Amino acid sequence: MSKPSWQEVAQRAQDHRDASIRRVEPHIPPVPDQLPLDRTEIPKYILTTEEVVITQLPAEELTASVAEGKYTSTAVVNAYLRRAGLAQALTNCITELLPEKAKARSEFLDQYYKEHGKPIGPLHGLPISVKEHIGMKDLGLNAGFISWWDKKGTDDAHVLKILWNAGCVFYARTTQPQTLMHLETSSNLYGATTNPFNCYLTSGGSSGGEGALIGMRGSCLGLGSDIGGSIRSPAANCGVYGLRPSSYRIPVEGWSATMAGQEQVVPVLGPLSTSLEGIKLFMKTVIAAKPWLDEPSLIPMPWRDQESYFPAIAGGKKLKVAVLWDDGIVRPHPPVVRALREIVDKLKAIEGAEIVDWEPYDHDEAWKIVSSLYFCDGAQEETDAIDASGEPWRPLSKFIIKENPSVKKLTVADVWHWTSRREAYRSEYAKKWNATATRTSNTGIPEGKVDVILCPVGPGAAPPLDCARYWGYTSQWNILDYPALVFPVTKVDPAVDKIDQSYRPRNEKDEYNHQLWQSGPEKYTGAPVSLQLVGRRYEDEKVVEALEYIQGKIGLPFAKFV
Repeated sequence: MSKPSWQEVAQRAQDHRDASIRRVEPHIPPVPDQLPLDRTEIPKYILTTEEVVITQLPAEELTASVAEGKYTSTAVVNAYLRRAGLAQALTNCITELLPEKAKARSEFLDQYYKEHGKPIGPLHGLPISVKEHIGMKDLGLNAGFISWWDKKGTDDAHVLKILWNAGCVFYARTTQPQTLMHLETSSNLYGATTNPFNCYLTSGGSSGGEGALIGMRGSCLGLGSDIGGSIRSPAANCGVYGLRPSSYRIPVEGWSATMAGQEQVVPVLGPLSTSLEGIKLFMKTVIAAKPWLDEPSLIPMPWRDQESYFPAIAGGKKLKVAVLWDDGIVRPHPPVVRALREIVDKLKAIEGAEIVDWEPYDHDEAWKIVSSLYFCDGAQEETDAIDASGEPWRPLSKFIIKENPSVKKLTVADVWHWTSRREAYRSEYAKKWNATATRTSNTGIPEGKVDVILCPVGPGAAPPLDCARYWGYTSQWNILDYPALVFPVTKVDPAVDKIDQSYRPRNEKDEYNHQLWQSGPEKYTGAPVSLQLVGRRYEDEKVVEALEYIQGKIGLPFAKFV
């Protein structure tokens, strides 16, 4: 028999996905032929009232409702299966639904609750969506490549086992891009995943299926991965929360990707959620399982939230926030600057926060380092995986590999060179952070250092498809291995966010980004505008607490999301 063409394999993938959605009961009705720019409200007109209520609840309220017996796990899972099916029709975010597995699991959980009168664990009955390249036993594991379509997971990924033991239900697997190295989600298997709030814009990537699904409230908690912005980009673009944890805190054993085993830019798994509490629930649950006992590369560090990092909350030390307005390479678009300004103005008006500016330290050098270390084999493995099927190169695959001057096949000495530059850069950045101390305690230990950096997630809101070509606002923190937490702030308003006719771009990258906005702010109407808080390595808990404090004080977000 002849080898199937890449188009035939793609059709099989889409047929498999569509068949899985048709098996959802009750049957999911079709969406209207004429659809608005913003798709987020449509499920409310198609689902039942109870299904809408259930799927609007954040993860922490949903788990509490199931634990109290208000909803059965079966009712919750059915609601999410139906809303996820609608999300697929509206944004193209699903690789497959798992109705039979989810139904069997939810029935088991309901029976357990009936017999024992209590939940099986902290995630009892909580539906969790999963990016496709995080392995599930006997299910596909293609990582966005046509030639990998027949690969199957030999076991559930380590993190999934932990979540399962805590009582969750897996029901949906989500899209990712060719190579897993895009800041959008576009593959030849499924096409492009679009933004829930503006269908002409990208959902982000590479965890863009998760971003779109959660933005549509077809999930309230999902699992993505991040090596250059792949959790934070879709979280920002889709108006949800997303955490890039420090490396070696969340288990990664059992996922599928090229360059397995490289340690120069360490990829991580992390959560996306409709709420900050959902992020916290995920982190606490996974780390409480002591995953380092089974995956020895992990740091044996519990989730440290027993004591506040900020006595400011109790009337002592202030939260010191440094604001990175611009990385010195690509200037953010007006709505991003507005979001920063609105938060800064509100924080300056409260007593518990101190605001300072953060001058970027050679972020161009950071990109040289990280882009040189992404593909130490000269991207040979990615190239082989794409070319093996004859599938075409997607535009952003060409951009990050073929048009990237840093992509070279490195010798061992070259790897050592760039790794040494990475470590030197980390040391210089640490010195910069240490220099923000303003006073010294009686012990001689510097105090008053910056706690977190507030900064853009990207140079604009979600860009048009195939245009997400600047990684600097996210990859910067990957090379430093700093935890970074994305949160929604507001939405683009072309009536407020005006074109600056006087601005003159400073370089080619800035020019490209500038033209995206200059070509028409109205193209971004309604798109979420998000920011990120960044902390020092292994201060993940501090970053989460800082955002909790800020949200409580100034009432984020400033716009209504779904």
